[in-house]
Amino acid sequence: MSVISNPTVLSGVRRAEVVRSMPFPLQVITMTWRNLVTIFRTPAAVIPTLIISAFFLLVYNSSLGGASNFVPGLIGQSYLGFILPVSVVSAALGGAGVAGQAIVRDIESGYFNKLLLTPASRGALVLGAMLAGAIILALQTSLVTVVGLLMGLQPKTGLPGILVMLGLALLLGTAFAGFTVAMALRSGNAAATQGATFLFFPLTFLTSTFVPINLLSGWIRTAAEINPVTYVLDAMRALLNTGWDAQIVLRGLVAILIMAMLTFTFAMASLRARTRRR
Repeated sequence: MSVISNPTVLSGVRRAEVVRSMPFPLQVITMTWRNLVTIFRTPAAVIPTLIISAFFLLVYNSSLGGASNFVPGLIGQSYLGFILPVSVVSAALGGAGVAGQAIVRDIESGYFNKLLLTPASRGALVLGAMLAGAIILALQTSLVTVVGLLMGLQPKTGLPGILVMLGLALLLGTAFAGFTVAMALRSGNAAATQGATFLFFPLTFLTSTFVPINLLSGWIRTAAEINPVTYVLDAMRALLNTGWDAQIVLRGLVAILIMAMLTFTFAMASLRARTRRR
């Protein structure tokens, strides 16, 4: 039977032509939406991270909230505004893990292999998963920020500053998600992917987590100075506590973009490795 006379084959050919002619941005949007649907089918993977981030914010502010009255560099500033970005970074790790787990579920079900057989761009497959994790993070960060506002946070830059902070959080989630997506593609295993998420936790604590960086000393100060998360925290803290500072915000943005490019490259290399194994 010829291809033309077989409706099933003809339908598949037409779908392939549609995908092939689809612009790259539209492919990315389609894959992002598909990953979001997959993630929201298992809300248990999202809610715990949100609760933990809000819990840490409450605990840190309750136990260290008075530190701004005597810690040099924080006097006259809000410690809540200083510590909120730490909860944002913690949520970023959770959002990254969700993106990796979504890939693992597709691999285990065999759906990811079907995606590889389509004409869809390989870059769209990776970016779709990364952006889905980043969007989850943005939602989590928004809710944590609302908790901070209810606790009395008064950002110096107002609503525009909060929106910029959420934008930085979205980009940070994209960067972190790239790593877990890469590990998911490498291993195809949920436990290994979840374990890889915890590799980023030292980045949260080897930085100016609880006090300004100039109060750190020794090896931990050296680690904080080369840690890109430090500059992300500085940018968010400036937006909340001191006002607009283009240099600090730009430095944080550059740090995120460098991380994102490295993790995307790693994810693409992992996808190529998985494709060769097939």
